[in-house]
Amino acid sequence: MTDQPRIVALVPMRHHSVRVPGKNYRLIAGKPLYQHILETMLACPEITTVVVDTDSPVIVEGVRASFPAVQLLERPEHLRADTVPMNEILMHDTSHYPADFYLQTHSTNPLLRPQTVSRAIQTLITQYPAYDSLFGVTRLQTRLWDALARPINHNPNILLRTQDLPPVYEENSCLYLFTRQTLEMRRTRIGDRPWLFEIDPLEARDIDEEHDFILADILLQQRQ
Repeated sequence: MTDQPRIVALVPMRHHSVRVPGKNYRLIAGKPLYQHILETMLACPEITTVVVDTDSPVIVEGVRASFPAVQLLERPEHLRADTVPMNEILMHDTSHYPADFYLQTHSTNPLLRPQTVSRAIQTLITQYPAYDSLFGVTRLQTRLWDALARPINHNPNILLRTQDLPPVYEENSCLYLFTRQTLEMRRTRIGDRPWLFEIDPLEARDIDEEHDFILADILLQQRQ
């Protein structure tokens, strides 16, 4: 692509959380969790518009007060249940904000750096359309087993050093880049020809449990 494309960043945030109550607006490193990812998105020059999709009055009030450049999109009632797939929420959001590419991330990735996001965007812009989408992954080079005690990525009879094992990649949910066309055709963020974009494990850390909050808080304070 020759011209700079229009890129809309989508950041869905729910009011309640099952495992960590009030997770998205709980204080971490001195500010509500969601503020960290919004600051990251706004620091990326490639991103045209940042949109927060939420059903939370707490987040709406905070975004209006601290981030006037961020667009707010109220999540409709029929998309608020725990069982609603993220892809259906993205179908709704993308219908309101036309773009060449969409970047979706989460408030639970406070360690994600602007430089990493910019690098991911430039990667897909450069590689498109040979690659039609991109998502963040974490490299694993360790001996993995399934629940039936079968080796997944190694031969127990040939004890290779872990650094010599063929890597496998975990989808880390830090970021997804895709087009509306991919979303409509596949009802998913990941296209037929995705680019696996590797992110450092510490930067890719997701906040899902109480111990994740503790570790992320330490790492964020070390940056300050």
